Amino acid sequence: MGELFRSEEMTLAQLFLQSESAYCCVSELGEIGMVQFRDLNPDVNVFQRKFVNEVRRCEEMDRKLRFVEKEIKKANIPVLDTGENPEVPFPRDMIDLEATFEKLENELKEINTNQEALKKNFLELTELKHILRRTQQFFDEMEDPALLEDSSTLLDPNEVGRSAPLRLGFVAGVIGRERIPTFERMLWRVCRGNVFLRQADIEDPLEDPATGDHVHKSVFIIFFQGDQLKNRVKKICEGFRASLYPCPETSQERKEMAAGVNTRIDDLQMVLNQTEDHRQRVLQAAAKTVRVWFIKVRKMKAIYHTLNLCNIDVTQKCLIAEIWCPVSDLDSIQFALRRGTEKSGSTVPSILNRMQTKQTPPTYNKTNKFTSGFQSIVDAYGISNYREINPAPYTIITFPFLFAVMFGDLGHGVLMTCAALYLVLRESRLIAQKNDNEMFNMVFAGRYIILLMGIFSVYTGIIYNDCFSKSLNVFGSGWSVRPMFGEKGGNWTSKTLDDNRVLQLDPAVPKVFNGPYPIGIDPIWNIATNKLTFLNSFKMKMSIILGVIHMTFGVTLSLFNHLYFNKPLNIFLGFIPEIIFMVSLFGYLVLLIFYKWLAYDAKSSKEAPSLLIAFINMCLFSYNDPTNKPFYTGQIVIQCLLVITALACVPCMLIVKTLVMRRQYLWKRHLGMQNFGGIRVGNGPTEDEAEIIQHDQLSQNLEEELPELSEEEVFDFADVTVHQAIHTIEYCLGCISNTASYLRLWALSLAHAQLSEVLWSMVMHMGLASRNFGGFFALSIIFAFFATLTVFILLIMEGLSAFLHALRLHWVEFQNKFYTGQGFKFMPFTFDSILEGKFED
Repeated sequence: MGELFRSEEMTLAQLFLQSESAYCCVSELGEIGMVQFRDLNPDVNVFQRKFVNEVRRCEEMDRKLRFVEKEIKKANIPVLDTGENPEVPFPRDMIDLEATFEKLENELKEINTNQEALKKNFLELTELKHILRRTQQFFDEMEDPALLEDSSTLLDPNEVGRSAPLRLGFVAGVIGRERIPTFERMLWRVCRGNVFLRQADIEDPLEDPATGDHVHKSVFIIFFQGDQLKNRVKKICEGFRASLYPCPETSQERKEMAAGVNTRIDDLQMVLNQTEDHRQRVLQAAAKTVRVWFIKVRKMKAIYHTLNLCNIDVTQKCLIAEIWCPVSDLDSIQFALRRGTEKSGSTVPSILNRMQTKQTPPTYNKTNKFTSGFQSIVDAYGISNYREINPAPYTIITFPFLFAVMFGDLGHGVLMTCAALYLVLRESRLIAQKNDNEMFNMVFAGRYIILLMGIFSVYTGIIYNDCFSKSLNVFGSGWSVRPMFGEKGGNWTSKTLDDNRVLQLDPAVPKVFNGPYPIGIDPIWNIATNKLTFLNSFKMKMSIILGVIHMTFGVTLSLFNHLYFNKPLNIFLGFIPEIIFMVSLFGYLVLLIFYKWLAYDAKSSKEAPSLLIAFINMCLFSYNDPTNKPFYTGQIVIQCLLVITALACVPCMLIVKTLVMRRQYLWKRHLGMQNFGGIRVGNGPTEDEAEIIQHDQLSQNLEEELPELSEEEVFDFADVTVHQAIHTIEYCLGCISNTASYLRLWALSLAHAQLSEVLWSMVMHMGLASRNFGGFFALSIIFAFFATLTVFILLIMEGLSAFLHALRLHWVEFQNKFYTGQGFKFMPFTFDSILEGKFED
């Protein structure tokens, strides 16, 4: 349980793996995912490592599988995903896998090539069929005498009057429909109007054999005179990528050719159908196993990539690896190594040897599906230092609570809780669906955070007595105007209540106040004109109280870091002055708030001094303000003592700690430079050797006594002074600015309540104002509009705003009191990312 509050204890270990069992051992370690391999060959090129050929073979198999997967998706065939976790193939199985993938790839490529050739032939025959049909229509139309007269302009002027017209040549083809206008203009300009163009659209779109897209084309026929115009027309057709087809001149030949073309099209269509059926069968068979193949290949690739991080001894029979692993998981790692050795059939066991090192271990925080979201919030700011106290367990409570303080609304909290409950209760089904929407995955990963935020918002909504900007009068208001009839405070009648829109209730009048509301704010404040004045005062003081408690808790957590890392200097000259400074000023302010609430009642509230002015006068030692009387007797002495104590803590942190650190360093250096010579007896060490031995022993003991300076080779007084000055100024000024920063709890709560009230009064109030039957339909439309705005503005937009502000309060105001966040994350070698579909190495 203690590891929840700190990162796991890590150790550096050395693995000695036999060459024949190394593959299986690394495979078992990847299955458990508890070790992080270190690269022992950082200066060796990737292409010069031992298993680079195996990695290349795996990449080639992966490429072939991606080609197969692309073809499967193109055919709209679903890939079967049973959630199976196949075992890693043995190295000897790689040849069989390569042969299988090679055969499948070649078969698919051959099918695609043949299918593309068949489709290309089918397209040409289809275009020729349309040309024959359309040209027959053109020639039938040309037999009309009127069209013959129009075509006479193509003849030579000297030959127009003769009885026999000249014979015209023609070409027919197919061109893209969008190119027709440009094609026609080019023909007219180049041929100078001496050609006759007829075109007609093909109704059905044709399939492009190369891309598979549907294109719209048109049939054209061009009449011309002479070989010179014929060459020009063909060049223009070639430039516009028009397909020209032979077209017989006589009607009988065209009909015979059309019959032959239709027969060939029918035969080709049958062959295409058979080819497509065969391709579908191949792809459907591959779709059943392609995911398993992907996992096997990528597991093999990951194993060989990991083996390239290891060293090979001089005998070439043993691989040496260095790993970071949790101490608590050493038994599981030993058991995995034993399983790998047995699976490989090796008789020599693998050896795991723990190493002593001064390197900083990686940080590893064990999480589950509930704590992972909160740990991600902390890690987004920075990975904690090794064994530094982990803020995540405390964030589980403080984060949703501070969010709820800003988002306090019973109705909105219930809606948020229901949405989060849906994600939590159906998490297994939603995980199985593997949604690729990034926004949904982000919300789904934080479902437990949203659930707690909704539950806490329900609680704060009850405290604020706010539900969609309306109060709930469950227990009856404690305020009443009935006792005031005939009382000393006034003589109110029914006419008084009818004629006056605004009346002020005096809490000092006896029997007016019937006792406090059992829980939360009294509902009568919802209709009071001074509602904002009352709630602002309450929420502002509440924000200060919560902020000071939160920051004080953060400073207290730093004590546990100092105790764990055995830094007494940081305790006496760091933590103690910091906590005294915080409590002397802002802790005292919190006590004044509670004192004012308890010491002044309704009758004496007008005489209560201002907290803000009192705190400012306290810091300025100004006590001659007649408008702001003291709270209690002896206040001046106590406040002066507290301010002087707080000011005295500043030189403690700034000067005294620096001088003590310098004194310790000089003492350590002085002891290290003393001469501890001895008399040599028998085969004992010489005088010089004894001095070195005693010096090393003393240095080791001194490092244990002074851990703060154990890693410092040179003590730079200027650098230490500047660093300590920055830390002191940052903390002292931060206490002031951070306390003011917690006022965002008040500001965001006020903004959310006011926005909710505006939405109700400007939208929902219009539907409720109508009392007739037609207003029911108007209310339905207005309620839908109101619900949409509530979800998108008050839940999503305002919820995101409150989330970001709560995030800032934890990162800046809370964690900077004890959290360094300069570590690096433990990245174990695991196959989980491959199973989840994330195939990065």
